Amino acid sequence: MSAQRVVVISVGPYTPDDALAGLETMAAGIGAVHTVRVPAGSSAQKAAAMVAAVRKVGADTLILASTLIAKEVAALAAHALGAGLLIDVHTLHAEGESLVAEKRELGGTWDATCAVTGPAVVLGKPLTTPGAQPLSEPTLLELGEGDGVEVLEVTAHDGAAAGPALGEAAVVVAGGRGLEGDLTPVRDLADALGGAVGATRDIVEEGWIGHETMVGQTGTMIEPRLYIGAGLSGAPHHRLGMQAAEVIVAINTDPEAPIMEIADLAVVGDAADVLTEAARLVRERRGTAG
Repeated sequence: MSAQRVVVISVGPYTPDDALAGLETMAAGIGAVHTVRVPAGSSAQKAAAMVAAVRKVGADTLILASTLIAKEVAALAAHALGAGLLIDVHTLHAEGESLVAEKRELGGTWDATCAVTGPAVVLGKPLTTPGAQPLSEPTLLELGEGDGVEVLEVTAHDGAAAGPALGEAAVVVAGGRGLEGDLTPVRDLADALGGAVGATRDIVEEGWIGHETMVGQTGTMIEPRLYIGAGLSGAPHHRLGMQAAEVIVAINTDPEAPIMEIADLAVVGDAADVLTEAARLVRERRGTAG
């Protein structure tokens, strides 16, 4: 496998000029830009359009920026293409007939190397190909909405309350499965403290709250002055994302929960009750209404 011409495929309701915007720094590595006209829709629609575009240009490797939405699109595309899927890659190179990728695991303490010998879908940072042809005029590739994929229903879920960005907040209040789907107490205390709302991966995947609140290795890595974790066990994925906090407060009915072991203050009790009372006391001290 040798260096090949790099082709950018822009999927969305965009024009060729839109697709070119922001690509100047990558121009030396791009041979052409194709735009696929797809209305804003589901990940399945985007994946179907991406698969059609890959087949149209004859690509053997599809590289996407590693985002939460792109991971779903990539998985669907890899399945449809019969391709290997490499996620969160930071280095990518060819060795003979194999495409070899490296990625960091366990909070960056280990490097994993994996290889695929056939078609591949790769999620990682933007890459350029040495010796690629210069940027040419973009080509409009009309593929409609994909292979008959239809959105039947769109359900909106409550996200984080207004406040500081999760990755920049000095205070983060995070909730887990122990809150049984009601994150009102988490939002209430976060609001009282002027902090951000966080969540564990499992409740994000359950659809209780938006992906933008996920704290963990594949979510947001945080380093707040104060972290409050309520109704969560402290699974490795979540701990890797919050263990750098200056002060950790854990609230759980189980005194043996892993999160309690790393907490500066461990509170054994019902998470909803403790959070609600804490928010009341904070507002009382500050002289603000609930």
